[in-house]
Amino acid sequence: MKKVLTIAGSDPCGGAGIQGDLKTFARFGVYGLSVITSITAQNTVGVQTIHDLPPDLVGSQIDSIARDINIDAVKTGMISNSGIIEKVSECILAYSIQYLVVDPVMYAKDGTPLLQPEARERLIKRLFPLSYLITPNIPEAEALSGIKIKDIGDMKRAIKKIKGMGVNNIIIKGGHLNLKGDAVDILYDGNGYTPYRSERIETGDIHGTGCTFAAAITAGLAQDMGLKEAVRSAKEFITTAIQHSLSIGKGLKISDHLFSLYRDRERYILLKRVEEAIKLLEKGEIGPLIPEVQSNLGAGLTSAYSINDVIGIPGRIIRYGKDIRTLSRPDFGVSRHIGRTVLTVMRHDPTKRAVMNIRYSDEIIDACRRLGMGIAQFDRRDEPEEVRSEEGQSLEWGINKAIKEFGSVPEIIYDKGGMGKEGMIRVIGDDPIELSLKILKIKGEVIG
Repeated sequence: MKKVLTIAGSDPCGGAGIQGDLKTFARFGVYGLSVITSITAQNTVGVQTIHDLPPDLVGSQIDSIARDINIDAVKTGMISNSGIIEKVSECILAYSIQYLVVDPVMYAKDGTPLLQPEARERLIKRLFPLSYLITPNIPEAEALSGIKIKDIGDMKRAIKKIKGMGVNNIIIKGGHLNLKGDAVDILYDGNGYTPYRSERIETGDIHGTGCTFAAAITAGLAQDMGLKEAVRSAKEFITTAIQHSLSIGKGLKISDHLFSLYRDRERYILLKRVEEAIKLLEKGEIGPLIPEVQSNLGAGLTSAYSINDVIGIPGRIIRYGKDIRTLSRPDFGVSRHIGRTVLTVMRHDPTKRAVMNIRYSDEIIDACRRLGMGIAQFDRRDEPEEVRSEEGQSLEWGINKAIKEFGSVPEIIYDKGGMGKEGMIRVIGDDPIELSLKILKIKGEVIG
């Protein structure tokens, strides 16, 4: 296993600093080592107190690790004074670190200085020339280059200026740049500029994104990805971490460093739940409820964002006399139709994460009423022309209309069909098993 060292300050709320770096390393499958430079009292609201450790103690921590463990890459974060910078630089030279990623942390999100003014020149002269990559954000690149950055052209000019400080490779993180469209980072690797674009996610400021991004690149370099591949991987990772950021306190949100690990566990659990639900339906002889176009059962992950976050049945659920059959094991992203249905329902109520379509008949709707289920409907004849002309929007329009008119997410949403469209009932539940039990109750009420 590759071993990666972070040299940075301690962040007790876990969004940045040592704690954020170690979580990122774990996510990338490298073994995280840590040296603390400063102890801070901070939370999601801001930084209250900073206590820098003595430089010799910082050096002793590095010596202790490096004399025992082969270090594959190092990332530095908050190293706030000249004495610590000098000591870290000496250690980097002494232990011949190949991959040193310097995140030139200068300010906290609340504006608190994290690099003393007199230490900036020492950082540039001593640590920059030892680095493999530096990762300033827009304010840090402006402070280093003296160039006001307003667009991508300014980012490139700042890179040229910083490159003259003895830097090998540099990436400017563009999240602070107030441009419409994508968030763009610019990498210069000595041969040219490479832009890395991602969807700009409007979540407000997130605590720890810069630290996390730099830590992810460092982990990639330790795994011999190559610089461009390490940056691409880190960009994908931080975008997901921001997309699923956590609101744990009264202030800024926190990047969810381990979201993908939690997600993998949840995907497995949901797969097993859907398989159990299908077994219940197979035993329940629900064939008479299956429409001509067949059925599907879909269920979304917590905070499902796209169709790939919704599990369904490849090839659908097929009627086989009074029984049902499935042709494949449940999988994610296999049905745009059921995926869109689940996502639309979850936008109104995130706790309603499972949907199955069954055939429409007055008899089945009457049975649902007798069971006391909440029922809503939409009429395809009311569908606006601009919706009808856009593929895939009709069902979303109908479900939204039914839910808004009902006032909440009901257990049943149906339509009687239209030109070339079979009438359909959508049964909605909290999870796959609860949904399957609901389907069985309907079948029992209709058929006995």
